[in-house]
Amino acid sequence: MIKFIKSYFFKISLLFLIFGCSSIPQNTSDGCKIFDERYLWYKHSKKVEQKWGTPIHIQLAIIKMESDFDWLAKPPRQKLFKVIPFKRPSSSFGYSQAVKGTWEQYKNETGNKLATRARFKDSVDFIGWYTNKTKSILKISLNNSFDQYIAYHEGWGNYKNYKKNKKVIGLAKKVERQSELYKNQLLKCQKYLNKNKYIIF
Repeated sequence: MIKFIKSYFFKISLLFLIFGCSSIPQNTSDGCKIFDERYLWYKHSKKVEQKWGTPIHIQLAIIKMESDFDWLAKPPRQKLFKVIPFKRPSSSFGYSQAVKGTWEQYKNETGNKLATRARFKDSVDFIGWYTNKTKSILKISLNNSFDQYIAYHEGWGNYKNYKKNKKVIGLAKKVERQSELYKNQLLKCQKYLNKNKYIIF
């Protein structure tokens, strides 16, 4: 009986930890409020900025556009005859909406073999890795949220054709605006966030 109770509470605690850490922040349009709810996310994003050079506000803007901070996000299923659920258009998943092939490339190149697309820490590191490679391959500044997002969305090989795709241009403009909002918001709270660098929870 005691073993059963211990096992029960362990499982409940584990579920609480998983869903508590992975639930969507209440206000995903405000960088300060996101990090106020998820302080460890700030530490992870800050580490990515230091490691790869990708600004925190651009990391957040890409995630906002891709998944709106939903750790289990997937592309909606296509429909046959507009009614019958069919396959998904891609293997995109998680915060970053990375596809399987590119995610495997990231894991192989970084040695982060246990990385998962449903974990924020790994997702922002992926974004840092990807945008840094975009800088090397396409010579796009890490501060250029518009062009960085187009390369992120279309892939390095298809970037040159983006001017033919008005939808992608519209999405990139939204990312650009959102990144500026995050940037201005974080200017107001980043000093406070940095002061709490020794807090662990």
